[in-house]
Amino acid sequence: MNFSEVLSQSFDSIRSNKLRAGLTILGIVVGVFSVISVMTAVQTLENSINSGLSVLGTNSFIVQKYPAIQMGMGTRWKYRNRQDITWEQCQYVKEHNSKALHVSITENQIGGVVVSRFESTRPNVDVAGSDEATLATLGKNLSSGRNFTQGEVESNRGVALLGSELAEKLFPAVNPIGQTVRLNGMRFEVIGILEKQGSSFGQTQDNVIYIPITLFIRMYNEKSLSLAVMASSAETYEEVVDHITGLLRTIRKVPPGDENDFEIFSNDSLIETFRSFTIVFTSAAAGISFIALLAAGIGIMNIMLVSVTERTREIGIRKAVGAQKADILRQFLYESVLLSQIGGIIGILLGVLGGNLVALILDISPTFPWIWAFIGLVVCSLIGIIFGSYPAWKAAQLDPIEALRYE
Repeated sequence: MNFSEVLSQSFDSIRSNKLRAGLTILGIVVGVFSVISVMTAVQTLENSINSGLSVLGTNSFIVQKYPAIQMGMGTRWKYRNRQDITWEQCQYVKEHNSKALHVSITENQIGGVVVSRFESTRPNVDVAGSDEATLATLGKNLSSGRNFTQGEVESNRGVALLGSELAEKLFPAVNPIGQTVRLNGMRFEVIGILEKQGSSFGQTQDNVIYIPITLFIRMYNEKSLSLAVMASSAETYEEVVDHITGLLRTIRKVPPGDENDFEIFSNDSLIETFRSFTIVFTSAAAGISFIALLAAGIGIMNIMLVSVTERTREIGIRKAVGAQKADILRQFLYESVLLSQIGGIIGILLGVLGGNLVALILDISPTFPWIWAFIGLVVCSLIGIIFGSYPAWKAAQLDPIEALRYE
């Protein structure tokens, strides 16, 4: 018998026992779905983290009181007891810096309401306190207008930079440059518009207003600030980190040998932290999938043994008319692999759809995990071969005379 005939008979056998075959396939679907859905979601997020977590410029890092990513409520109390990074400490670092290309004092608050003579926003604007070096360290560029000057920051001048989305909302018909906006009742002259940044994890990065850090501190009574630092090159990056760390430990009087009482993070460290979390989810999915696929494999073996028993007379007739052991073995092995592959394909399709719900929710590009889909099909084939081998071998070993006597 050629391949197409064996495959056609395998389909006929599955169709003749739809319920039993469907329940067996369901076990494969569950196992494959669990791992493909998780891997699709993880790959979707990983494709977005380069832009989503790349909140800094090249060779830049942030120094702040709290870690950028925290897991668990208990850890927050540990960091809460740290002393604030004060304005005086930030000024000390800026004045004594001799290694970094830029040192910027910055902080932000979400929930600002910005009003122009045309429109008013909801209380969801990101208000960023910044100085003349902030845009460079955060990797932001202006599409029009100019940046703050050092004199404007030091003199508390009411000037502001707007994100592209905020500018379009507040000034739908006129050039925003030179216009006036109000933030928490205070007037600001718009001097620059930032280039469009797009969305990150479902949140726009363009609904933001930058104001001088000195006004930000006065407006929000901010006690703990952040430092954004930029090295001149990748080669000097670690040297700059050590230099800034030393200055902060000195001004904050951290005893020698004690760990830092502040956090330093960069684009790379954010991405690495995120990926360490995904390992947990991937491992859990792999464990669940292994158990589900093992159960499904046992189910395939069971259904194939039942099929051998039910088709004993058929096997005897086929052997009587010339079928070889290899033909019988191949017939049942194909049926086992076919069951596994049908379940695998359905599980992959459902897993991709389920995993890409993350992309839909976070408004990021969907993805298809080609490598994991291929692995899933290979694993399903192995399950069909491993768990179908014994029933197929048992069928091939039947004595044709005894098989023909079977009722």
